[in-house]
Amino acid sequence: MFAARMNRFGESASIRAAQLARQLAAGGRDIILLTTGEPDFPTAEHVKVATMSALNFEQTKYTGVTGTLELRQAICRKFKRDNQLDFAEDEIIVSAGAKQVIFNALMATVEDGHEVIVPAPCWVSYIDMVRLFGAKPVVINCGQAQNFKLTPDQLERSITDRTRWVMLNSPCNPSGATYSQTELQGLTDVLMRHAHVWVLADDIYEAIVYDGIEFSTPLQIEPRLRERALTVNGVSKTYAMTGWRIGYGAGPRELIGAMSKLQSQSITSPSSVSQAAALAALTGDQEYVTQRTREFQSRRDFIVPALNAIPGLSCHMPQGAFYVYVGCGGILGKKTPTGKKILTDEEFALYLLESVGVALVHGAAFGMSPYVRISFAAHMEVLKDACARIGKACRALRE
Repeated sequence: MFAARMNRFGESASIRAAQLARQLAAGGRDIILLTTGEPDFPTAEHVKVATMSALNFEQTKYTGVTGTLELRQAICRKFKRDNQLDFAEDEIIVSAGAKQVIFNALMATVEDGHEVIVPAPCWVSYIDMVRLFGAKPVVINCGQAQNFKLTPDQLERSITDRTRWVMLNSPCNPSGATYSQTELQGLTDVLMRHAHVWVLADDIYEAIVYDGIEFSTPLQIEPRLRERALTVNGVSKTYAMTGWRIGYGAGPRELIGAMSKLQSQSITSPSSVSQAAALAALTGDQEYVTQRTREFQSRRDFIVPALNAIPGLSCHMPQGAFYVYVGCGGILGKKTPTGKKILTDEEFALYLLESVGVALVHGAAFGMSPYVRISFAAHMEVLKDACARIGKACRALRE
């Protein structure tokens, strides 16, 4: 009944974990939900006002396939302002979230026999998207000892004549790893030696960086990659607008044209009202974004030492995004109070959910074990409660 391609991939693990937690909460369980990559802040008031204005002026019809001209012009100005990159309006596509931009790009460019390099740990959807279109994900283990970052040597050794793309996500979901200009230069130097390899820069967490780190994107470091680079971003994380479903990509006209053709036969165009909201977010005051990032950093500075104080856990300090990728190797092999031995990070995540009501995502979903990902996009009091519960659960384990 179903197409064979449906066997190539599974449901998003982070979405599945969130759904299970919500089901338990709906049944009366006291659940702390730390699974979803979603800022807990509200959408800004001026964005809501712009949305109401769009509704009042009947901006509720189809727009151009690649988005309204006004929004694409604003995105061009954003790239110039924040990244010193010049794009024309026809080098921009607006889609229903950054996820759809990536989906369209891969659908347009990869097929059986192609390879896509994916540094791990990585966002849960990269690998499955690559498989869906028949290509092979070449997953490179970028361990904690190298700060969860791809090295130039690893990239060089992974490229073959079948390589189509390398995916770079900085700051990274799930690790928070953020590449410096020097680190990106090393990677782009490799790419300059392999003219058939394209780079997809997923910059969705661009604005959420800590400790004075300056964000950079590959094309900013190496402009000669312009004809084989797709730079992806959106309003979801920066502006706490996940449900508005607006992402955008900037790249060569030929690629954007192919992605537009796909979009015309799928969603027709992004939501007109959401585009009006995105326009207000991109062109309005940006100070609140900075203030929210400071709050995220305060939460990070609390949760990392709190988790490191728990026996069996090891927590790396993220440089960006709002996740901690917590090593749980010291937990594996221990027994729960009911006598069940915990053998995998997925079993550890399930134990935390069942025993103390803390929902998070197991590391295998991100291509690297034994870890769990915790989102600290939650109020500080919630994080304190979660850490206390996790500590209680871990201290209840026995050798």
